[in-house]
Amino acid sequence: MDGPPVAALPRGRDFRPSYLLRNPHLQSILGSSTLRRRHLRDAARKLTAIALPEVLTVDGGVRLQGFFNAQPVLPQRCGLVILLHGWEGSAQSNYILDTAASLLQAGYDVYRLNFRDHGDSHGLNAEPFHSCRLDEVVSAVAQVCARPGAGLRALAGFSLGGNFTLRVARAAPARGVALDYALAVCPVIDPAHGLRRLERGRLYHAYFMRKWRGSLRRKQALFPERVLLGAGELRLDMRGLTRALVLRHTGFDSLEAYFDGYSVAGDRLSTLRVPATVLAAADDPVIPVADFQALRLPPEVELDIAAYGGHCAFIEDWSLRSFVGGYLRARLDARATRF
Repeated sequence: MDGPPVAALPRGRDFRPSYLLRNPHLQSILGSSTLRRRHLRDAARKLTAIALPEVLTVDGGVRLQGFFNAQPVLPQRCGLVILLHGWEGSAQSNYILDTAASLLQAGYDVYRLNFRDHGDSHGLNAEPFHSCRLDEVVSAVAQVCARPGAGLRALAGFSLGGNFTLRVARAAPARGVALDYALAVCPVIDPAHGLRRLERGRLYHAYFMRKWRGSLRRKQALFPERVLLGAGELRLDMRGLTRALVLRHTGFDSLEAYFDGYSVAGDRLSTLRVPATVLAAADDPVIPVADFQALRLPPEVELDIAAYGGHCAFIEDWSLRSFVGGYLRARLDARATRF
C-alpha cells in the first residue's frame, strides 16, 4: 500500500476499551444514543452554527443536500474530507458530528453529504433512495473534490456509507475524481448477509424499521401524487418491504439481483486503486467478520479488524468519544505532508 509505514499508525488492535465497554451491543447502542448526543452537544452546536448548507445538482438533475465547514485553526487547510453516513442516518448523526469536529480541529475542511431521502432531504427528489444509486454520489463527491483549496481530498463513510465510500473510490479514477484516500468504517460488504444479521437481531431490526417506516411515510406525504408503496406494504418486515421497494422502484427483477448490485464482497474491490482503509470490528453485531476476512483486496487497501467496537461505534471511554476520529486523522496527517 502506497503511503506511510503502517507500523507508525494507530491500528485496530490499539482500541482497548474498558471491560464493560467491550460489549458490542453496548458499544453500538451508545454510539447512536441521546446520551452520546448530549456529550457532543457543545461541539455539535459550534459545528452546525457555522456550517454552510447547500443543495448540489448532480447527474440526471438529482439534488443532494450537503453541509460544508471550513477549518478554523490553521492559515491554510490540510485538506478536505467528505463524510458519508449510514442507512437512515444523516449528516447530523452522532458519529458524523464527532468525526467532523475532530477533523476541523486538526485543520481539515469537512463536507457532510446526505444521501437522498436522509436528513431533511426527502422533498428534493421524487424518486426514492436505494443503495444502488451510486452515480449521483460519485457526481456529488466529484463536484466537492473539484473545488479549489489546498491539501488532499479524502472520503470517509460508516456502514452503508462505508460501502458507498469503497464503491466511489473504486469508480473515482475512471470518473476523473481527484480522490487521494478513503476510509470505510464497518462497511456493508454482502448486503444479503447483513439483512440476515438484522433479522436475527430483534433490537436492531426494530430500530431500523422504526426509522425506515418513518422516512417512507414522510416521503409519501411529500409526494402524494406518487405511489411509493402499495396498501399494507409498510407493515411488512425488512425483507418484505425491501423486496417491494426493489421491484417497484429500482429496475432490478429480484431482491438478490439488487443486493448483488451494491455488494463489495469477494474480489469486487480488486480494481480499487485509491489508497484506502477498511476498519472493521470482529464483534460487529450487524456485519459478519467473515465477510471482511473473505475480501480479496489489492495492495492499495489496508484491512484492519479490531477485536472490539460494535457497529461503527469504537467508543473509547465514558466521554463517549470515538477512536475513529484519531485513527482517521493519523492516516490523513501522514498523507497530508506530501501535498
